[in-house]
Amino acid sequence: MFRKLTAESIGTFWLVFAGCGSAIFAAQGVGPLGVSLAFGLSIVTMAYAIGPISGCHLNPAVSLGLWAGGRFEARQLLPYICAQVTGAVLAGATLLLIAGGKPGFDALAGFAANGFGEQGSPNGYSLEAVVITEVLLSAVFLFVIMGATEKLSTPGFAPLAIGLCLTLIHLISIPIDNTSVNPARSLGVALFADSLFLKQIWVFWLAPIVGGIFGGLAFRSICNLPALSSKQMS
Repeated sequence: MFRKLTAESIGTFWLVFAGCGSAIFAAQGVGPLGVSLAFGLSIVTMAYAIGPISGCHLNPAVSLGLWAGGRFEARQLLPYICAQVTGAVLAGATLLLIAGGKPGFDALAGFAANGFGEQGSPNGYSLEAVVITEVLLSAVFLFVIMGATEKLSTPGFAPLAIGLCLTLIHLISIPIDNTSVNPARSLGVALFADSLFLKQIWVFWLAPIVGGIFGGLAFRSICNLPALSSKQMS
């Protein structure tokens, strides 16, 4: 278990550092497409690196969605989520440390945090719009993850499918709420941004988790997949 949790912490650190780092340091140069690719590539690279160790969840909504879909044991949920949050917060702290090396940098101005409303959303999208977006995209993300990692899928291509799906998700929703679909990613930077983003963090925990669970259940129902036994998942 220690190896799995360490892998999840490292992987989530890389996801937040690479994805949010591209938004903080390079967004003016690479634009939304570049930031979207950074998030997608972070998943692809870590999926190949730690997928055989921990499954490369890197996201509480993914862990809960896989549990709902019968692919993950309930007893591992809390340790996995704690490991993911730890990695995300360490990444946020590291980004703040690096960004602070430039005179005039103000983390309170946003710091790639997720938000809604006139002050939180990049383009002023409402709470309702953000909730719909996060639930829907998180559900699709889990559906793709479960399909790409299903035994009948082409071996070796799952990380590419999942990474490209996350890239597409960011292309859709960066203008809406800076894209979460990952509670750990949201918390990792919200802790160091304006207090507004921390007050709104509940949305970026609740909506992705609801969407992730729905996506896992939907795939399991549509494909008529039985839940795995504890022996099969070990």
